[in-house]
Amino acid sequence: MIPVTHYLALAAILFVIGTCGVILQRNVLTMFMCIELMLNAVNLTFITFSRFLNQLDGQIFVLFVMTVAAAEAAVGLALIVILSRRADSLDVDQANTMKW
Repeated sequence: MIPVTHYLALAAILFVIGTCGVILQRNVLTMFMCIELMLNAVNLTFITFSRFLNQLDGQIFVLFVMTVAAAEAAVGLALIVILSRRADSLDVDQANTMKW
């Protein structure tokens, strides 16, 4: 049996990688993927505590988070496609406002 600390350490590492990616990257698509990585790290934490405490609350909450993340991915990718078509770039610094 793998200890809980290993799962939490993995979730923390994934969250830190996602946070660094959002802060350091200037590409909108890469930032979007890093946000998804952060969501998955939080989901791993919920699942870990749910399993550790023998309750289903965390797993049910993860199901809702995954549903919202799927909807967010659809809307976010649509916005990224519109941004790339209008600004001809995926750089955040060039498209810092929604005015074109």
